[in-house]
Amino acid sequence: MGKMRLTANAGGPAEGFCLIKSVATRTDVKGSDYLDLVLADSEGECVAKLWNYSRVYHGEFAPNDIVKVRGSVQIWKDNEQFKIDRIRLVQPEDGVDMSLLVPCAPFDPKAMYDELYAIAQGFQNEDLKRLVQYLLRENREQLLLFPAGVKLHHATRGGLLHHTLSVVHLAQSIADRYPWLDRELLLAGATLHDIGKLVELDTGALGLAGAYTAKGQLLGHISIGMSMIAQAAEVTMVPPETAMLLEHMLLAHHGTPEYGSPRLPMIPEAEVLSICDLLDSRLYEMRAALDGVAPGGFSERIWALDNRQLYRPNGTQA
Repeated sequence: MGKMRLTANAGGPAEGFCLIKSVATRTDVKGSDYLDLVLADSEGECVAKLWNYSRVYHGEFAPNDIVKVRGSVQIWKDNEQFKIDRIRLVQPEDGVDMSLLVPCAPFDPKAMYDELYAIAQGFQNEDLKRLVQYLLRENREQLLLFPAGVKLHHATRGGLLHHTLSVVHLAQSIADRYPWLDRELLLAGATLHDIGKLVELDTGALGLAGAYTAKGQLLGHISIGMSMIAQAAEVTMVPPETAMLLEHMLLAHHGTPEYGSPRLPMIPEAEVLSICDLLDSRLYEMRAALDGVAPGGFSERIWALDNRQLYRPNGTQA
């Protein structure tokens, strides 16, 4: 990560909101307690110290707390560190913009959710409409928050909605080109294809996943998503055939057994979904890899892209 906003003006006083990435109480050479922290925002992170720390006076702090700090940047052994003069936990009335503190999807989660719900509202197939809208309503609060992964594509607050809506938009374009496809089945599968990640990912209040849940490790989001569709189909009285087609689309949306799908796509809509899912995830990784690469230069090797280096052609904007 780069330099966080709080430390942009080295040597001068600074005040702002940030996230505690790590915190430990230590003792200096005089026997006084101090806090050793790593603070972060969406731009970067820095080491920070709160000298003469007292739990009674300063309060208790933990990783992932959002705090307001005041202090100054100092140089210690040729490295910058932030000397904290005052610190407190964030208050609701502070109205903190989370996009300044943690990586967030580039679009408002509520707007993305509303668009997905409206697309389903337009379905002529009442069974698909009822099933998709039921699952969207039942999982609304999580959908507004969850990422699409721990480290790879769309691993941001609201990233699951961002990825889902992108896949839906791609599917709409393909359905326009191939009108013989079952458009509504395709869009329903695109909307629900990663719904199992709401159970798979261990996601905190910040909307970032630090790990996988036990169910995520043992079952995976494909199996979990199929189960969610099966249960929702019973509640909404959707015909077994309709539920089966959606379950197959989830089962096959990774394309091949190598990438986690035990069945290859066996209906055209499942094939389209797997292509849209792969395209969106790979383009996301490529854009991130090229961020900051100068024209004529190469990125680092990207493990998620088969260890490829990517080239930014001359004449393109860095």
